[in-house]
Amino acid sequence: MRSHLLNDTTAESYRRSVTEGVERVASKLAATRRPFTGAAVEDIAPLIDRVDLDRPLGDTSAVLDELEDVYLRDAVYFHHPRYLGHLNCPVVIPAVLGEAVLSAVNSSLDTWDQSAGGTLIERRLIDWTAGRVGYGPSADGVFTSGGSQSNLQALLLAREEAKTDDLSKLRIFSSECSHFSVQKSAQLLGLGRGAVVSIPCDHDKRLQTVALARALERCAAEGNVPMAVVATAGTTDFGSLDPLPEIAELCAQYGAWMHVDAAYGCGLLVSPTRRHLLNGIEHADSVTVDYHKSFFQPVSSSAILVKDGTTLRHATYHADYLNPRLAAEERVPNQVDKSLQTTRRFDALKLWMTLRTMGAEGVGGLFDEVCDLAVEGWRLLAADPRYDVVVEPTLSTLVFRYIPSFDGPVTSPAEIDRANLYARKALFATGEAVVAGTKAGGRQYLKFTLLNPETTVHDIAAVLDLIAGHAEQYLGENLVHAAS
Repeated sequence: MRSHLLNDTTAESYRRSVTEGVERVASKLAATRRPFTGAAVEDIAPLIDRVDLDRPLGDTSAVLDELEDVYLRDAVYFHHPRYLGHLNCPVVIPAVLGEAVLSAVNSSLDTWDQSAGGTLIERRLIDWTAGRVGYGPSADGVFTSGGSQSNLQALLLAREEAKTDDLSKLRIFSSECSHFSVQKSAQLLGLGRGAVVSIPCDHDKRLQTVALARALERCAAEGNVPMAVVATAGTTDFGSLDPLPEIAELCAQYGAWMHVDAAYGCGLLVSPTRRHLLNGIEHADSVTVDYHKSFFQPVSSSAILVKDGTTLRHATYHADYLNPRLAAEERVPNQVDKSLQTTRRFDALKLWMTLRTMGAEGVGGLFDEVCDLAVEGWRLLAADPRYDVVVEPTLSTLVFRYIPSFDGPVTSPAEIDRANLYARKALFATGEAVVAGTKAGGRQYLKFTLLNPETTVHDIAAVLDLIAGHAEQYLGENLVHAAS
């Protein structure tokens, strides 16, 4: 079995195996004609259940053959231009190359003696991103597994910086459109979900600062402590950006930690034309960025940034076997001193390879393309009588709802909800396109998350026709049943 260990004696076997795997995936990508096969759970589950994990195949070629059946054939392919579902981006080749390198070398980014140059590359990328945010030389940060972990760590720091030890008095303020990880973090931090105060949004799905001001004033009057305000720069549902300068002023006035969840909107940091949309982010105490959303990186690639690097001490614990206090005194750059994780992948390498190959403006240009596409898609939807579109996009998300052209007993708002739900599921079952769903104003809506520069207006129009066809089929069948 030692023949399967990666080392100097198996380098040639490694080269052959990885090359064969790359060739299989490349062939699959080249031949993929739709984002999904439409396979159901009951189609795939028996294939996986039949695999006897106690009887290995012994040969990577045979394993790759099997992988075609249990994974590659029915995978959801984000690179396809009609994948319009969640916040999943197609990935750039330099980042995939970085993934291959980091997996083979397998550095762990917790301590210097496990990562050496990897530690410095990650630190350099944190400094680079902090500079793009507008932070000064005292800023710092660390890579994380994703936006939820970044938000959790930011709120941990905010809790520790709050001016009370009575957790029952702490309050977190975020918009009704903010990410669910805010409430989840409050629960994990011992505050309870009730500690999160939901602030209403305006017509454009941006946090209402007047309502925030009232909530902060009420918090102070009740003797509670405004621990943090979470502003969102790119909401998951609508891609909306909260008014950052005004929120920063309120945070300064009430002494609240300002966190900006820019997991989605961080692509604006490298946009050649839209960077101004993030004006005010430089006032935040902490910022979440997800490179695997709008920098076209493979999962996972995220970071938490802080204006004052000393606040990261709240995540620091020392272990004699790993990062003893003596190492900190000797200024050994152990990244575990800043992280909630211990063992941690060298995900920063993917971004490093991307920037060194494409440049920041190359990445930003791709993000601009999908934002421009969303504007064209919005115009298409606004002119189409079959659809109601919620808000003009700021980033690359479109939220809309099929509306039938006829009235009757089967076209109540609830029935239209069911028609939209049916259309989404039916479309997914065909595999011709993948769209997401959400709710707005209590009603069921559909969602295009446009993160693929290869997607065209023609693709959007074609998918809208498919959705309408499925919705009309559902309503037509119900109309027949109602009449019979």
